[in-house]
Amino acid sequence: MKLNGKTAIVTGSTSGIGLGIARALGSAGANLLLNGFGDAAQIEALRAGLAKEFGVKVAYSGADMSKPDQVRAMVKAAVEQLGSADILVNNAGIQHTAPVETFPPDRWDAVIAINLSSAFHAIQAALPGMKARNWGRIVNIASVHGLVASTEKAAYVAAKHGMLGLTKVVALEMAKTGITCNAICPGWVLTPLVQKQIDDRAKREGISAEQAKTELLAEKQPSGEFATPEQMGALCVFLCSDAAAQIRGVALPVDGGSVAQ
Repeated sequence: MKLNGKTAIVTGSTSGIGLGIARALGSAGANLLLNGFGDAAQIEALRAGLAKEFGVKVAYSGADMSKPDQVRAMVKAAVEQLGSADILVNNAGIQHTAPVETFPPDRWDAVIAINLSSAFHAIQAALPGMKARNWGRIVNIASVHGLVASTEKAAYVAAKHGMLGLTKVVALEMAKTGITCNAICPGWVLTPLVQKQIDDRAKREGISAEQAKTELLAEKQPSGEFATPEQMGALCVFLCSDAAAQIRGVALPVDGGSVAQ
């Protein structure tokens, strides 16, 4: 599955799932525009390292996904620096947990802005170029929480359900074109975001991090194993391939059997 000559924007790609996806797309030959927060020197080392490892062009945008104008500028930067924006992976996300009655309104707004609204703004900015070329791949990284709910995650669950609705609408509107839009719904993937939840649980319950991890998987993931960023990347590459040209508007769980329960 070669993506030579294509350019992929991957939001939230300086670590975790996003980085796994960026690496997979780069290994398939796509030029990359990375996005995310972090130490400037470390990000530059990552950018240069990926370019050297995969022999592709790699740019970076520090766009804040909560700011619509910066999201649109990120897409424009991909076109200006790399020639096009053929693949858009909306992966950036944050989490906050609290009961609905005490959920801080500012955290609600932030989660919705970064986890959902940023995808809309990026898609809207990228579609004209994709339509002009009659080719594009939009992959939204949702979650099993786009399919089922958990307590104390009102904003995250709402955003991820919304992401699946957005995915379907874009897929239908682009159904007669060479542009597809699909969603990947990870279960537990061991990323910094999930590690924080494990650590918070261990602290709250007075148990070891290892025990907290085991209990977390036992509750939600029948396989008892974490999925990996590399697996998310491989699935994303497949969705960008010609083999997936008629996969449109679907939500693909990668969750160790979670939603099968």
